[in-house]
Amino acid sequence: MSEEHNHDCGCGHDHDHDCNCGEENNKISLVLDDDSELVCDVIGIFSLDEEAEQEYIALVPESDEDGEVLIYRYSEDENGLKLDNIDSDEEYEEVAEAFEELFLEDEEEE
Repeated sequence: MSEEHNHDCGCGHDHDHDCNCGEENNKISLVLDDDSELVCDVIGIFSLDEEAEQEYIALVPESDEDGEVLIYRYSEDENGLKLDNIDSDEEYEEVAEAFEELFLEDEEEE
C-alpha cells in the first residue's frame, strides 16, 4: 500500500541534516486507500544505522489518544516524499527496535 502525502517541513532538502523535522508542529497528511485523510504529527525520520540508505518515518495520528506510532519506509525524490509499508516482520522488528532506542529512551532520560 502506497499513500499520497503532504509534508509541511518546508526545508526543501533531503533529511540527512538537522531541519527539526521531528519538532512539534510538523504534520503530514496521509491519504488512505479509502480516500480518507489522516493527519499525523511527525515524531522523526531515522535509519537503522549511519550507513543505511533506507530511511524510516515515525508518525502519531492527531486523533489517536492511545499514542499509537505508525512507522513507514521513507524516501524523497523530485516528485516529493514517498511512504511505503514495511512488508516483512523481520524488517519491522528491526525498525521498531531502532525507533525505541532513538526516541523512547530520550523521553525516559528527561
